[in-house]
Amino acid sequence: MAALCESFTLCGLGPSSGVGLDGGLLALEPGPDRDHVLLTDRGRTATLFKVSDQKPLGCWSAKHGQIITCPVVCNFETHEYIAVHDDKVLRIWKNTDVHLDKVFKATLSADVYRIHSLPKGGPVVLFKGGGVRTLDVLLEAPQQEIENIISDEVIKWSEAFMEHQQPVLIFATEKDGNSFVYIQKLKMNNLHKYKLEQQELSKPLSFTAYIKNQIITLLCLSSNDSVYKFLIPLQQNTEEEEQILPRSLLLNLSVSGSVLKGTSFVVLDKDHIAVLGSLATAGEESKECLTIWNTKFQTLQTSKELPLGTSGQIWCYEKKFFFTHGKVLTVVMYKCETSSLAAAVGKLKDSQAPDVSSFVDWNTLGDEELVISFQSQQSVALKSESRMTLRSKKNTVAKVQPDTLSVGQLLLNLKDASTTVFENELRQVMSKGQMPDFQATIGCVVTALINRCKANPKYYPRNFLLQIVQNQDLSYSLCPDLMVVALEKKDLHLLQICLQRFPDIPEEITYACLKAFLSISDAYLQRIDLNLESVICYLDIEFNNKEVKTEIVENGFSTELEQDIWETKITKKPHVTSDGECCPVGPQKAALLNAVLHSAYSETFLLPHLKNLPAQQAVLFLRYLYYLYVKCSEKINTTLPGTCPPTVNQIMDWLCLLLDAHFSVMVMLPEAKELLSKLHKFVRAQVRFYSELNKIEGSLRELQRLNHQKDPHTYSVEVLELI
Repeated sequence: MAALCESFTLCGLGPSSGVGLDGGLLALEPGPDRDHVLLTDRGRTATLFKVSDQKPLGCWSAKHGQIITCPVVCNFETHEYIAVHDDKVLRIWKNTDVHLDKVFKATLSADVYRIHSLPKGGPVVLFKGGGVRTLDVLLEAPQQEIENIISDEVIKWSEAFMEHQQPVLIFATEKDGNSFVYIQKLKMNNLHKYKLEQQELSKPLSFTAYIKNQIITLLCLSSNDSVYKFLIPLQQNTEEEEQILPRSLLLNLSVSGSVLKGTSFVVLDKDHIAVLGSLATAGEESKECLTIWNTKFQTLQTSKELPLGTSGQIWCYEKKFFFTHGKVLTVVMYKCETSSLAAAVGKLKDSQAPDVSSFVDWNTLGDEELVISFQSQQSVALKSESRMTLRSKKNTVAKVQPDTLSVGQLLLNLKDASTTVFENELRQVMSKGQMPDFQATIGCVVTALINRCKANPKYYPRNFLLQIVQNQDLSYSLCPDLMVVALEKKDLHLLQICLQRFPDIPEEITYACLKAFLSISDAYLQRIDLNLESVICYLDIEFNNKEVKTEIVENGFSTELEQDIWETKITKKPHVTSDGECCPVGPQKAALLNAVLHSAYSETFLLPHLKNLPAQQAVLFLRYLYYLYVKCSEKINTTLPGTCPPTVNQIMDWLCLLLDAHFSVMVMLPEAKELLSKLHKFVRAQVRFYSELNKIEGSLRELQRLNHQKDPHTYSVEVLELI
């Protein structure tokens, strides 16, 4: 199953963009870091971008009159950048260089078509005549003669791979309506040529390829609205100069009377491809869109309309699509999961939603599809006989002996069972810890419980769900509806545990939890059982009606701690810092907010949600963050005591994020002005303090050096004057 997720703009492409991409985008290549991409425009500029921050890290331009003629790439071994302008002039520079006219230059003897950079194989240069050289060999003699292999053919596409520690280059050419493919093994200097089988009325529009088990799979997007597959073995024993490659139909780009006129495509995994093009329906105007197709089941999985138009080219890198949309470069995130029949035909609940469940939905799956979906998700191969049985007899599942039931079959049988039987059977399933795909099974169990909650609003197995989350290694993606239902039921303890344990919570859910925690009164929270371990060591708690300061003494231990720590209640006195700053929330709310601070997030995707936080709640959250910041600063190691308290980095990150989202509102609110002033003064004082420490750092090091040189057995008193 595949789905399109969040999208955002990486940069503008017009003259006002400020990043130099005025001539349109020529190509996008990976940068030196997984979060970096290199953009080359159709003029003379290359720009390095950090995707998560949507900001340029560097921009380099050739002189006026010079044109960059192939995509700029990064040498992953040396972290240098390589460009070719005016077909023959090679440039190599580092991140610290500013002007391209002052960096390394080499003029080559032939025109360059493309440079491919391999992570463990170095850059490979493909010339327009079909000659291939590694960059190292080329730099030894830039003016060396380059052979012309393809004569009158024109290169249309190329790609490079690493196979068994050696680079392999593949490129496609065209001549007189015929298409050819060349495979070049660089270390063995081995070249093979193939002619592609094709129809007279169709021509290739775009290519892509991948290599596995010594076989190159070449995919071709054809003008007859189809995608074809060619298999090319790397091990060739024949000496024939040219072989004809047979083709097989991989996918027909039509659905429900509509035909996709594709312009470019990329492979996502063994079962999915993404195609960019125009979806044409009879009697309607065609619409440009981004689509994801399941090649295994021949279905359209999801699509996204692009009303502003595109350049027709798409790139895919690190689970993100990149393409021009109007006058901007758009990034769309996606996810692909194991193909199941139910997902392929769109029978899973909300198959295009980013938080879709990958397991079961009793409201949308038929009986046979439910069983097949579970078995597919657990990668259990169905025999053809059992498939025929499932299709022919719906009631066969219910008659199977319990010992041979799969998880999907068992949950199907329990759909109408009583609550007691339902929960007991699920507990038995969970007790089989040695079964294969145990985590997927636990996700199925949680999903089954949540589905029953939705069907019966009065049913909510709070303790059962809490036990599962606390004892099993779950994630949000295994049970995506769990936190949504917990928010509806106001199950704050379960939300707290999920925030602490789930590593992949979407930013939208994190924001929803934060908003819910801030909106609930402290009086209501005092009646709820929560985990206070993250706050109990820096807030004041009253034990046995006697006020006790539970904060741990760094140079010893507190003798005032009572033995009976179970009979606790919240003290009426405020929790005060060393400078008199009171904690604006009670311990229960503080524990919930600490869980939010611990959750992972992306600033890009959280910030838009955080801007919707009501002003009063934003001020309250800012007060609490300021309180924590001051508390951290009381300790010399800036670490709060207790079990898993928020770190100073987490506190500062959320402070900055909250101020970014609400700064204009904070400035206008009278109750926030004093808080901002305090925060400003406190930060300024800390900056001054650390600045003074930096001044005496050299003197302290010298003092330490002198102490090491002296006899430790000699007693003396010295006065050192620090200037």
